Amino acid sequence: MRRYIDLVKREFKLFWNNSVLRMLFIGAPLAYGILFGFVYEKGKVTDLPIVVVDEDNSPMSHRLIEMLNDNETVKIAAIVPANTDLHVLSVKYGAASVIVIPDHFEADILYKRYPEIPVYVNTDNILTANFSSKAIQIVTGTLKAGIEIEALRKTGVPEALANTQYEPFQVTYIKNYNTSGNYMYFLWPGMLATIFQQVLFLALAITFAAELENGTFSELVRKSRTSLMAIVAKCTPYFIMSFIIWICYAIMHLYFKVPLGYNLGWITLIAGLLVFSVSMIGILVSILIPNQLKATEILMVIATPSFVLSGFTWPLSQMPVWIQYLAQAIPLTHFLEAYRIATIQNGGFDALINPIAKMFILGLVTGVIAWICIEVKFRKAKKTELLLL
Repeated sequence: MRRYIDLVKREFKLFWNNSVLRMLFIGAPLAYGILFGFVYEKGKVTDLPIVVVDEDNSPMSHRLIEMLNDNETVKIAAIVPANTDLHVLSVKYGAASVIVIPDHFEADILYKRYPEIPVYVNTDNILTANFSSKAIQIVTGTLKAGIEIEALRKTGVPEALANTQYEPFQVTYIKNYNTSGNYMYFLWPGMLATIFQQVLFLALAITFAAELENGTFSELVRKSRTSLMAIVAKCTPYFIMSFIIWICYAIMHLYFKVPLGYNLGWITLIAGLLVFSVSMIGILVSILIPNQLKATEILMVIATPSFVLSGFTWPLSQMPVWIQYLAQAIPLTHFLEAYRIATIQNGGFDALINPIAKMFILGLVTGVIAWICIEVKFRKAKKTELLLL
């Protein structure tokens, strides 16, 4: 035990003496977590600017404009009387959409000429385009229903009957889990996990590579005696610091009012498995590539596209099969799946067993391979030391 504690102290010292690594591992997850937390703190998209071109200037067009103003998602940035250059309008006001209410709009409705309202959606940002077009669809759909029901009532049809004639059946959408549609609940945790995986890869990339590059590997062999002890001692400081970062993340969840759900124990377990699997991959690359810079570069190649490949923002089922298999080799894929089930869906063990098992197997397999590689280098180092004696 004393030997193990001495090795852990040695690893902490090596970590602390590396100012760049110290700043990245401790500073980056916390700083980015706070920064992105404030970026997405609002959670919901509101007050998207839109422009209304009112060529009709009638009570009906005014009614539509008033309904658009009442919708929280969009905000009318300008109302112009004539159909000017729509491109200029869109750029000038930064409009997510431009709505054109045509001339004779009210008259055409009254005479059942079925007028058309063109809506020009700015799709240079898919998120704002989707939100603004959905809000406009809701408003225009509500107006159409109101006009139709009002017309039926004028013919003497009772209101209750008018409602059923206009709408022969009703569809009720019931939101589950993230019922408020809060964007922060969805995106922020995934970004935190991605950042943490990257800094953990960076830290573990140089554990054994630094020893081999700096010529201190033989010292590590003498002090640890066994390769397994060396692996455990190398990982222990990062496990401890990762747990502290995890506590800080939990505090950030409370501050930004992002729910952790009722499965805090399961969430802590899957966070620990993420650290375990990422550490084993980092150790493996570090021992196979005895150069700090090259080992770091290789792990960054793995880490950089991991968020996109994880299926968190774009479904894995929509990706080519070979990319789906590639994504299975990245710990973040399984962590984000488990995290979403445990926090947003409040799923139990039955739902979590698959991603948990995959993370554990991934860490175990890479860990065994890393142990074999380190054991080979340990034996060579011991043999070399005996020859020198």
